[in-house]
Amino acid sequence: MAAAPSVASSAYAVRASSARLQAIDTAHLLPQVARPLHEAAEELERATGTLNSAADAANVAPAMLGADGPKSYLLMIQNNAEARASGGIPGALAILTLNQGKLSLDAQSSAGDLGIMSPALPVDQEQQQIYTSRLGKYMQDVNLTPDFPTAATTAQAMWEAKTGHRVDGVISIDPVVLSYMIQATGPIAVKGPELALVQATGLPTELTGTNVVPTLLSDVYAKIKQPKLQDAYFAGVAKEVFSALSTGKGEAKGLIAGLTRGTGEGRVLLWSAKASEQSVISKYPVSGSITGPSVAPAQFGVYFNDGTGAKMDYYVKRTVQLIKECPKDGYEGTTVRVTSTNTAPSDAATSLPPYVTGDGVFGVPPGSIQTNIVAYGPAQAHVETTRLDGQKTEFAPYFHGNRPVGVLAIRLAPGESRTVDFTFGKIVQHTEPNVVVTPTVQDVKDVTLPTETVACG
Repeated sequence: MAAAPSVASSAYAVRASSARLQAIDTAHLLPQVARPLHEAAEELERATGTLNSAADAANVAPAMLGADGPKSYLLMIQNNAEARASGGIPGALAILTLNQGKLSLDAQSSAGDLGIMSPALPVDQEQQQIYTSRLGKYMQDVNLTPDFPTAATTAQAMWEAKTGHRVDGVISIDPVVLSYMIQATGPIAVKGPELALVQATGLPTELTGTNVVPTLLSDVYAKIKQPKLQDAYFAGVAKEVFSALSTGKGEAKGLIAGLTRGTGEGRVLLWSAKASEQSVISKYPVSGSITGPSVAPAQFGVYFNDGTGAKMDYYVKRTVQLIKECPKDGYEGTTVRVTSTNTAPSDAATSLPPYVTGDGVFGVPPGSIQTNIVAYGPAQAHVETTRLDGQKTEFAPYFHGNRPVGVLAIRLAPGESRTVDFTFGKIVQHTEPNVVVTPTVQDVKDVTLPTETVACG
């Protein structure tokens, strides 16, 4: 906290220097002078961004870490085996308490334990049209929307309604982030009441950065049949990981690198109930916002919501690619291409547990995977067409926060691949487009392909 004024002062000084250099007209300067001046201006601009972030962190981090008194956060561990727009269904829940920088994991629960909200919590009309009133009815569905501030405020209200405890914020991570953390802490031994269960089922008694993801997102369902025991295992693993962190186990540089990587991949999300803190968080992608200062002008979004009602998303491999088309009448069209493949075994209907396949309860044949693909375009654009495997098809059009949204459901049998193209028009291209994608079991670099530009002919 004491460093905040110094960091802010440094950020201001660098900003001012950058602005002065940017204001210099280099048109009449010799190349030997103009070139290093331009390079210096670029360096200062990069430094400005870094120092601004550091200044923001110095201003809000101490209080959020409990420097002024204990802060409690609802920790949601999203389960990527059942896709939701921001990652996966909120599986294990816990209260993460921070006091003077020290953390502890307290009350633990699961989304299912909270039950149904009756009446459902109110949801803004735009999002209710896209994602239905389930957003405000079930903790499992608060993140059907990719807008994490919406999901977090709803989760906070649900937790308070069911437990009487109002949290100071919401933090979300997934098992992939846990794997990054365990790489820094070293192997985590499963202890406590879960140990006997693990030993009886043959699950590993020691989790590593390599085995934690397949264990939590696949093996646990084959070994433990009862959902409540699965939730208990999830909670037990989370408790051991955070216990290791609270006791200082692990190398700090590695932990920071892991959390930074997870944040960059959209696997770490943060929301604060305090408006002044949230206004700072909203500047950055960690906010998980679909509108506002953290969203680039030419940002697209591709989000996945499970329609199987099961844990089959562990077996889906996806790629997402932006395809820039030739400008017409001052506007540029962009196609978002999403290819999905069901990699489950051909006999998945019988070789995988019913809890994993869904057993056809929601109308999807066991072994098949149904997904609602939700594509967002930049503000003021619109969805022109949607094609499924090259054939024009109907889709559901919406708007969310002035951004156009297209929704299409696809179903994949084991071994089947399908490609969906969402073509957006009326895009005024001032910056290079980028795309944000639901974090899945896959490595993000394997999902997001480089942008392709169609040559003008």
